[in-house]
Amino acid sequence: MKQKNRFSFIFFIAVIFSVILSGCSYDKPTSNNSSGKPDKGDTVAKRDEIKVGLDVDAGTMDPRLSKDTSAKRVSELVYDGLVRLSANLEAEPALATKWENPDPTTWIFTLRENVTFHDGEPFTAEDVKYTYDSLIDPNFKAPYASLYDPIQSVEVVNEHQVKFTLKEPSAPLLSYMDIGIVPKHIGEKNDNSLSNTPVGTGPYKMVKWDKNSKIAFEANENYWNGKPKTKKVTYFIIPDNSTRVASLESGDIDLVHSPLSPQDIKRIKENDQFEVKEMEGLGFTYLNFNQKNPILSDLKVRQAISYLVNKKVISNDIYQGMDKPGKSPLIPASWAYNDSISGFSYDPDKAAALFKEAGWEDTDGDKILDKDGKKLSITLSTHSEDPNRMQTVEFLQNEFTKYGVQTEVKTSEWPTFSTSLTEGKFDIALVGWLNLVDPDRSFYNPFHTNGGSNYGKYSNPTVDRLIEKGRTALDSKERTTIYQEAAKIVTEEVAYDVLLYQGYIAMYNKKVTGFNAHPSGSFYGLKDAEVSN
Repeated sequence: MKQKNRFSFIFFIAVIFSVILSGCSYDKPTSNNSSGKPDKGDTVAKRDEIKVGLDVDAGTMDPRLSKDTSAKRVSELVYDGLVRLSANLEAEPALATKWENPDPTTWIFTLRENVTFHDGEPFTAEDVKYTYDSLIDPNFKAPYASLYDPIQSVEVVNEHQVKFTLKEPSAPLLSYMDIGIVPKHIGEKNDNSLSNTPVGTGPYKMVKWDKNSKIAFEANENYWNGKPKTKKVTYFIIPDNSTRVASLESGDIDLVHSPLSPQDIKRIKENDQFEVKEMEGLGFTYLNFNQKNPILSDLKVRQAISYLVNKKVISNDIYQGMDKPGKSPLIPASWAYNDSISGFSYDPDKAAALFKEAGWEDTDGDKILDKDGKKLSITLSTHSEDPNRMQTVEFLQNEFTKYGVQTEVKTSEWPTFSTSLTEGKFDIALVGWLNLVDPDRSFYNPFHTNGGSNYGKYSNPTVDRLIEKGRTALDSKERTTIYQEAAKIVTEEVAYDVLLYQGYIAMYNKKVTGFNAHPSGSFYGLKDAEVSN
């Protein structure tokens, strides 16, 4: 208990210090009118801008190349996909009004007519073909190209109809058809302009991007799904969780969402000026083990380290129950979830036994395990924008060191951390996956030998076959069995150690009306939101 109190006190001081430092790290939004009085002649005056706080900046504005949540939040306003996923993850019409699946390898989409891009050019089947042709082109190097690998060809049937021919049946493919359709007439110039100046068919146009500061949007007055209720939306990049929430409390911004710090959520819940929406999220937080590291390539070492991870303490004390202890890459919101896949519980004795079996013992009395004259030394890394994750790696550093694993902590800003992750320059990284709308998304990219996000270079031919079969099987019961089997293997072999199942929380001023929170964190609902003065 003394250790826990000391740990909590250090964390409290760290949060206060980070808030003070972060106060100068972004351009403070102009304060809203806080008088609460409507303008003369109005019953309830509405503001012409909704202000949103985000934790990190977008890496790119091109939806085909995006790989971070902020880029996705931009895409949700600027672009439309062929479909949009409901809160129940069901495909609903967007740029496609209907679709047919006449046989397992054919999809025919009928497109919405009289839709224009933000530059006034008409949207047609040519734009759909161009978008998907680029996604499956290996030279384009789309980060999530493997999601669309089943597509063999895309054919323009006519101006408002497009036909997809698949190499093999693909059960999850429709769930991935929500990716934004880009304009062919701009994309084919190959000048990379869409990465900085996006042009879509969505409810808002991006008008300004001050990198690491703010992203400004204005309403698309001719939006096919109805003119947005509010003229402007602005995303403010505020890396520190507590500073972001403080901006919400002061009225500088109107809405924030996950990631958030537990103590801030508790305080906002007790303030009747704000609405707090909590729901089961579509993601998990995990430790990614780099199996190219000679030490971590040993399964017994990975398992031993996993036995030193106290998920209950991390969930209860650091996240204060906001995120729940994790088990496998199958999230509770998934139809394939199986609670019996238990993962690794906290058990230092089992860890010690496994280290010994792997040949790691303290032979020189310095309390660090060694083998063949080499210390058991690793680096734990994460990004500095999330204090919960920073606190978690520091907690794990203490635990690992206590049981003989010499552990260094390395934190960096998201762009640097993300680059190190994708280039495989890490030992054990604490990171998360979001938008897991189908088990295929949890498995193919991260665990298939050729997966585009297999940063830890995990490889198991049996898992490869299961993942491939899970894509092509069309029976839901069969897919459930397949993914549960794959989950057992990757969990036992510690490709990942899934720490937490993420919850999703959106917090906003009660002056905001019409916004419906989505478990994926989608901001498309801002189209129907308004803010009163």
